[in-house]
Amino acid sequence: MILGSLVVLYGLFWLWYGGRGKPLSDAETQAFIADLAMAHGGEGMEEALNEVRTLVANDDGREFVMQNLVRHRTRALYPEGSPYGDDPREADRRYGRLIIWPLLRFGSLPIFVAKRTGQFIQPEGADAWHYVAMVRYRSRRDFLRFARVIQSEQIVMHKWAAIEKTHVFPVQPMVSLFMVRTLVAGALLCIGLVLKLLAG
Repeated sequence: MILGSLVVLYGLFWLWYGGRGKPLSDAETQAFIADLAMAHGGEGMEEALNEVRTLVANDDGREFVMQNLVRHRTRALYPEGSPYGDDPREADRRYGRLIIWPLLRFGSLPIFVAKRTGQFIQPEGADAWHYVAMVRYRSRRDFLRFARVIQSEQIVMHKWAAIEKTHVFPVQPMVSLFMVRTLVAGALLCIGLVLKLLAG
């Protein structure tokens, strides 16, 4: 009974976590782009929409990781009359809290976040990033679903209030010890063993 329940739970997790879907069709891509443009009012979006087109150009339907390098503003830049303060880090934390559910909803999650603690090799003219974040997305389709939600719900305004500059690009892990599927399987196995011991 316990084993069967845990197997079902892992199966549900596997379906949610995914990572091996179908590539975006041209029609899907155009629909996402139209939605994003509409959510943003359609003004000053052409460069961002071109970046979306580049991102999905070679979509294989599989999971990927987005690397985010971030530099905060000196003061948070909210629209005039906003009820929020001018602390950029608080604005960024607000954004971080608000995106957790949209990420999980589409089978995605942050896998690594770290603040800069010093300097080592830095070429002349390099940006002084404040932190790095790596986010795993189930697919480029789910990334666009996530982007559409945070635009339409005005979550993303907290991000741009906080951030002066960012460099974002997709990466494909070549070597990684962060194995979510294995971690979840191990956690469920441990739970099963504990429950079996408690049951006598």
